[in-house]
Amino acid sequence: MQIVPVVAQSPEAVKRYIEETGLRFNILVDESRKVLKAYGVWRRIGLDAWNTAHPAVFLIDRSGKIRYSFVAERQDEYPSPEEIDRAIQELGDGS
Repeated sequence: MQIVPVVAQSPEAVKRYIEETGLRFNILVDESRKVLKAYGVWRRIGLDAWNTAHPAVFLIDRSGKIRYSFVAERQDEYPSPEEIDRAIQELGDGS
C-alpha cells in the first residue's frame, strides 16, 4: 500500500511541514490543481486565492479503480480512522 497526499499548496510550505513533522511519506504538490480538478474535489469560491479543495480520501487499487471515496462538503469533515481502516481491509491483497 502507498499513501500519497495531494495538496494545492506551495512547495515551500509543504517542505516546511515535512521538516517540522518528520513525515515519512511523500506529498504530491498540485500547484496547477489538475489532480484535484480531475478527482472533482476542487471548489471555486471566487478569486483564485480563495479557491480550495474539499477534504477527500480515495483508495485506489492497483488497476487504477477507485474502490473507496469520501468527499466532504465542509472543511471540517473527515472520515474516521476506523472507516478508512475498514475500507483498506476490504481491499485486501488487491490494493
